[in-house]
Amino acid sequence: CIRDSYRELIGSALAKDRLIGIIQPQKPSDRAPLYTVGCVGRIGDVEALEDGRYNIVLDGESRFRVLRELEVATAFRQVEAEMIEDPSGQTLSTVERAGFEFEARRFADMPGYSGDWDSVDQLDDETLINGVAQIAPFDSASQPALLAAPVHVERGDATHAGSLEGVTHVHAFLFSNPEEVR
Repeated sequence: CIRDSYRELIGSALAKDRLIGIIQPQKPSDRAPLYTVGCVGRIGDVEALEDGRYNIVLDGESRFRVLRELEVATAFRQVEAEMIEDPSGQTLSTVERAGFEFEARRFADMPGYSGDWDSVDQLDDETLINGVAQIAPFDSASQPALLAAPVHVERGDATHAGSLEGVTHVHAFLFSNPEEVR
């Protein structure tokens, strides 16, 4: 059961370094091949519920590239991976930023969404792009492409062009050592 695997994953991460990896399978089945790029997150706040479930706050730390999936006895999947170093200091051109904000506002005008655009104007490019990418319900092929884009400027292009229909399904797994991703 997928719920049991998540419970085991969170419990194991809390007993170790609080790091987990999130990655999407290429199709919605238990042992489907995984996309090649995922995200490492550190469990911040955690609330253990009476029924054994958890509410967690996961702080994203880095992206990783899967080298191979490991054969394990745990209920959750595990991989060997390498961390992806993202270049810093990149910015969107004024035209790119305006186009991205236009599309973000168009999305926010959909029923059920609202935005504090004065605050959005104060965000740096990377925070804006990553924030929109987190809340926009991309189709199952667009989100992995967005995550795999090598720099946030390209992620902005992918987010701008991505579909806003459907939601993604993710699988999580545990990193046993932050230096050697597993």
